[in-house]
Amino acid sequence: MNNLCVAHRGFSGKAPENTMAAFRMAMAEPYVQWMEIDTQLTADGIPVVIHDFSLDRTTSGSGKVKAHTWQQLQRLDAGSWKGRDFQGERIPSLDEVLRLSCGRVRLNIELKTSGNMYPGLEQAVLERVSRYHMEQDVVITSFDTGALQRVKEINPAFRTGLILDGRPKDLPSRLKALQCSFLSIGHPNLDAGLASLLISEGITVMAWTIDDARGMKRIAAMSPEILICTNRPDVWRKTFPG
Repeated sequence: MNNLCVAHRGFSGKAPENTMAAFRMAMAEPYVQWMEIDTQLTADGIPVVIHDFSLDRTTSGSGKVKAHTWQQLQRLDAGSWKGRDFQGERIPSLDEVLRLSCGRVRLNIELKTSGNMYPGLEQAVLERVSRYHMEQDVVITSFDTGALQRVKEINPAFRTGLILDGRPKDLPSRLKALQCSFLSIGHPNLDAGLASLLISEGITVMAWTIDDARGMKRIAAMSPEILICTNRPDVWRKTFPG
């Protein structure tokens, strides 16, 4: 089995990231078994799928995501910035993405939060995942350790993962203390020794974000068990054609 392909924010190399167009494009490829998505809360408590805390880069709106209601966000264009063909794409709700993914692809759901930015985010996300009976097909990840701890407090059965762009010496013990069985790590920080150690500890490792064949082959040479997160699933397919 080749290193599994994780479509980063969907097929975001070709479609506008974190939109239904990007997710459908990724899911149309049979070798895409995972998608990575980002989740925040609207002003009225609806989990939505968008990466930046600000609306400015990827939508026709401006200001903070958290300052807008779901109804307000639905009016925004989240596709035109990527190309005319995607005009009218919207910011999707987490419900929409779960409905699309259910039974078809696994999800790495990143909680985009810091400190007390989004009270109730963890509860809202877990409730919706459970609604679609996708507990076994989802890992909840975050840079924010407090968010990961809250997930475990709400429901210890949920699988959680720490996101890192670094390489702390106490990484295995840190993951154990957080009850994380998944690590999302910036690919330059990963080598064969660390990968082997983590895998031997029962940690699933995902390397991000790799869009070139050379980088993918470097990761694959360490272990076939490392997930490769990419904006370009088509490059993954050409790199691992078998």
